[in-house]
Amino acid sequence: MNALGSWLHPLLPPGVDGFSAPAWLAILLPVAAAMLTASLWRRPAAAPWPAIAEARAAGARRVDLPRLASLLMRAGAVVALIAALAKPVGTASEVRAQHDGLDLVLVVDGSGSMRALDAEGRRGPRTRLDLAREVVSRFALDRVAEGDRVGLVVFGDSAFTQCPLTSDGNLLAASLARVEAGVAGEATALGDALALAVKRVIAGEEETAAGKPGGTGGEARPIAGRLVVLLTDGRSNAGSVPPDVAAALAAFHRIRVHTVGIGSRGEVAMAGGSRGRELHFERHDLDAGALRQIAAATGGRFFHARSSTDLGGVYDEIDQLERVPRTAPPRLRGAPIPEPFLAMAGGLLLLEILATRVLWRGIP
Repeated sequence: MNALGSWLHPLLPPGVDGFSAPAWLAILLPVAAAMLTASLWRRPAAAPWPAIAEARAAGARRVDLPRLASLLMRAGAVVALIAALAKPVGTASEVRAQHDGLDLVLVVDGSGSMRALDAEGRRGPRTRLDLAREVVSRFALDRVAEGDRVGLVVFGDSAFTQCPLTSDGNLLAASLARVEAGVAGEATALGDALALAVKRVIAGEEETAAGKPGGTGGEARPIAGRLVVLLTDGRSNAGSVPPDVAAALAAFHRIRVHTVGIGSRGEVAMAGGSRGRELHFERHDLDAGALRQIAAATGGRFFHARSSTDLGGVYDEIDQLERVPRTAPPRLRGAPIPEPFLAMAGGLLLLEILATRVLWRGIP
């Protein structure tokens, strides 16, 4: 923020941190002040009155207060419009450099077993998928803010790409919000999902090497590392690619895979029916051994979230593990928010019209 912006900062509306084009203030504010001064000195049209002393004795004012108030409201509206032209920005946020981040694909189990109601919530039990969406979304947005590109793969009977590698946090959040249990079938094609995640990472790297944007919101840049985080609550029982073959593929391409198992042993209540209101009990045991082998084969780690409270801590630990050196300092970026100043200008003009045309309306 420059000297002019620092001086004006105490006068700014809440949420506005400064101006990205403060030169407009330096140019136009003096012009607006000169116009206001000229308007104040200009005498309004009036008829001569021979008995001015008697008029003042009767209560006539030396200063025309309605006219002065009208000029001040117009001046305030002009100042607000000038402030909007100066491109006000919101509170600055830290943005990491985009040239040294990770390419990270999040793999989320969307099979029928993710309807299990063993996750704790403020208003009662929640499904495993509800909890996973919340935790994974927070993790993804944090990684994007750090300068990483993040993609999303969802699987059930088959696997599909829900979101390609992207630096757009809003796109990621919207993609995660659309993930529902059973969207890709009821079974668990674990190997297919991991193989597809590896393919998405390789495709993103090839596009970047060719100078093309690597996925929606991406840009050509060197990659600091490649990573897959796979979340599931069951064991592989579908698909055409065995999990160990998919793990070998990831290891061959030097893609590290962290595996996260969620859920407890034994029978759990399952949400069912057309509206998820019918309950029944099923058993879905986690294949921790297979997940541990996948992580070990690729240089990653296996995490087991035995309860709903563990899952957030697991992703926090992964977040701390996958930090990369930043060769460029972070920069500050604020979102443009001209709306407060435009609303102020419109409100002042409306108030001036109401005052001069209704409250202080003169009779010819």
